[in-house]
Amino acid sequence: MKIIDAHLHFDRESYFNEVARAAGHENSAAHLEKCYAELEIERGIVMSNRTLEPSELQYPKFLSYCIGLDNSTWAPDDWKRNLRLIEENLRRKECVGLKLYPGYLHFYVSDDALAPLYRLAAKYDKPVAVHTGLTAMSRALLKYSHPLVLDEAAAKFPNVRFVMCHLGEPWICDAAAVLMKNPNVAADLSGILEKKIPDMEKFLVRKKFYVEQLRGWLELVGDYSRIMFGTDWPLANLGNYIEFVKAFIPEDQWDQVFYRSAKTIYRI
Repeated sequence: MKIIDAHLHFDRESYFNEVARAAGHENSAAHLEKCYAELEIERGIVMSNRTLEPSELQYPKFLSYCIGLDNSTWAPDDWKRNLRLIEENLRRKECVGLKLYPGYLHFYVSDDALAPLYRLAAKYDKPVAVHTGLTAMSRALLKYSHPLVLDEAAAKFPNVRFVMCHLGEPWICDAAAVLMKNPNVAADLSGILEKKIPDMEKFLVRKKFYVEQLRGWLELVGDYSRIMFGTDWPLANLGNYIEFVKAFIPEDQWDQVFYRSAKTIYRI
């Protein structure tokens, strides 16, 4: 079964080295490429980049990226510079979208101030991925990362294709409502697991309620062409994540969710 990992991180920070070890991995390009080959993952999409400068964004050939606008890249007092560099990235084939972090930077994705970004995304027909759901830092604000914030953005900017990262976890019910109402919103399933899980069979039994919630709400949405597999590597073990997603996605939709959805949504 061919797979695309629609959401991962690729960073040499010491924090990611520790996280990778906890997940049973090594934070290196060689290790990631080896694991991808073993698991039939043919491509990954990197989120967050530490810079907007295209010349500094050189990823291995098996990785594409969304240009990430977080507190390490965004210059709030220099919109002209930001937009110029963002457009330079969007012109590149290896750049397949934008990534926003509203919970961490404290803004609503429906804000009219973001219209220039959305015009660029629409011009190059590349999606805008948005961190939704829980955050990794206590100073982040959940009111900006709740999946319902995408409803207003999707309605206000209908020509933009949005990706709800992490399925708005734990607000899966609200995420499902946004998906059902807005055909220009898709979702990835990354960031739900952490670390290496030694016994997935026992884990799935313990998490039976949560797994059934995921299965039920996605079945209610009923459109698996807008649901993508993703891992948030190095946060979680890759093999664990494949097994986890298979537990709540119907087998006849595995090819769609694990591969074809990302290939279509990110134009890979």
